[in-house]
Amino acid sequence: MLSGCLVGSEHPDPALDVPAKYSAARGDPEAALPVFGWWRGFRSSELSALMEEAQNANLDIAVAVAQILQADAQVRIAGAPLFPSIGFAGDAEEMRQSVAVRGSRTVGSTISPVSSVYNVAINASYTLDFWGKNQSATLAATETAVASRYNRDVVALTTASTVANTYFQVLAAQDSLRIARQNVASAERILDLVKQQFNAGTTSQLEVSQQESLVGIQRATIPPLEITLRQNTVALGVLLGLPPERFKLKGGSLSGLAIPRVTPGLPSELLVRRPDVRQAEVQLASSNFSVESARAAFFPTIQLTGLGGFQSSALKTLFTPGAWYYTLAANLTQPIFDGFLLQGQLDQARGVQLQFLQSYRKAVISAFSDVEKALIAIEQTSIQERLQQEVVRASRQAFALSEAQLRAGTVNLITTLQTQQTLFTAESTLVQVKLARLQAIISLYQALGGGWPERAGPNLRS
Repeated sequence: MLSGCLVGSEHPDPALDVPAKYSAARGDPEAALPVFGWWRGFRSSELSALMEEAQNANLDIAVAVAQILQADAQVRIAGAPLFPSIGFAGDAEEMRQSVAVRGSRTVGSTISPVSSVYNVAINASYTLDFWGKNQSATLAATETAVASRYNRDVVALTTASTVANTYFQVLAAQDSLRIARQNVASAERILDLVKQQFNAGTTSQLEVSQQESLVGIQRATIPPLEITLRQNTVALGVLLGLPPERFKLKGGSLSGLAIPRVTPGLPSELLVRRPDVRQAEVQLASSNFSVESARAAFFPTIQLTGLGGFQSSALKTLFTPGAWYYTLAANLTQPIFDGFLLQGQLDQARGVQLQFLQSYRKAVISAFSDVEKALIAIEQTSIQERLQQEVVRASRQAFALSEAQLRAGTVNLITTLQTQQTLFTAESTLVQVKLARLQAIISLYQALGGGWPERAGPNLRS
């Protein structure tokens, strides 16, 4: 009866507040759910190859796999007390008694008797898990092993997101370098024109110096972009478990990427899709069983032991029926006073349980928050990219007109300088906005827990 009271008595209700939908979602939330291999939606063969290689070669994932092996072994260790312990023992003993000890007066002339004992036996012991202590400990270890698998999924998802973000940063740096070199070429073209006008006496040395300064400013933007490009390339190699010398990257342009469509589904689905939320959930379950095991330690322990075998003073009669013997014993122990050791262990287990309970609640709230923030970022960066493209178009047109008028001598250099700087800034900003939009999409995939299994139903498509 007491053991029945233990089951389920230490499983607190997380009391989750799950909203009906995301406030930042637009349209049908299940129109385009994330799919396995979600990175293929960007239509980059190089990115897909990097992702697949990272899943196989990333060292952080390898560490997480090793932790799974440790957790599985711990399950076997924790479950061992649920089975009887059986062992075999065999020994042979020969003993010669001392004549002097027997009190003989003729020690030197008397042969001391020699006795022999041969023994083979099988021993077994088993602790009755009447209160469920060992069973709860095994279940706690099992849940921890499950948590290690979700941890591997968390690491794999983080790795995939990092690979994608780093690859996009490489492409953004390459785009920025192309723009910077084009800007240098444009600024040098204007400088040649200003110098021609200076030689003709239509401009001053001040205007020449101003344009030379702008050329120098544009040239100075190239080294930081080279640093970004090369360092992110090295970082990609590390993510793939390769030294920098062995890793080569082709790259390309952000403009060559497709923009995948993805919708977040319903918040209730997120609880079973995100590996970190599932990890927090099973960690809470593990702590529940740990509390049950700690409570069961207050009750008596019943241990059964048995020993059976053959014993004889002569080897040839060792396995005869008369040499057989056995011993059976039952042992009951009940803790009375242990300096509050068991109470301290129970309080500690309850503290860990409370910790994982709050961690689970936080993981759920953080998951909803991550999705909301990603949806907002996608929406706003999409608007910003469209507006910034208009800025670049207008700035490019203004610069072309000012250059033509400068050649015709109908506009001063100050106006041309302003249009140059406006165009250069607009083009650089557009690259960063494109990068931010792509990173927001990656954030949404990560917030949703990666790809979801396909399922049948209306309004759903892979």
